[in-house]
Amino acid sequence: MSQVIAPRQARSALLDYLSLFTSMGTLLCCALPSLLVLLGMGATVAGFLSAIPWLVTLSRNKFWVFLLAGILIASNFIYTYALVPKLRRSGQECSIDAPGTCETASAISRTILWASAVIYAIGLCSAYLLGPLLMRFAA
Repeated sequence: MSQVIAPRQARSALLDYLSLFTSMGTLLCCALPSLLVLLGMGATVAGFLSAIPWLVTLSRNKFWVFLLAGILIASNFIYTYALVPKLRRSGQECSIDAPGTCETASAISRTILWASAVIYAIGLCSAYLLGPLLMRFAA
């Protein structure tokens, strides 16, 4: 039996996955190469970048990558924790036929959202804080 996805659930799922993939982009462009170099694996980074050259372009435009990811994650937090409760109170969120489906979808959405936020924070710290901290304390 096929289930029709409500427009709200489709928007929520799209926002969740866009947040996750943009935060993964911040991790790939900035955190992973920095970590590998920090661990003394510069040759691994060189091989990684030769296999996936678009990461160089992504890291050159890291401001825009972080800005887009931050906007998507922030809007997802607003949507999940401010708008969804309003919809629930007004009874607009779930169909009467399958009320448990919305609770499951909400739990999955919150898990993806928090994972995206953690990945984003790791990438942000790696891209903008790790270098200056290492330069300050290495001297």
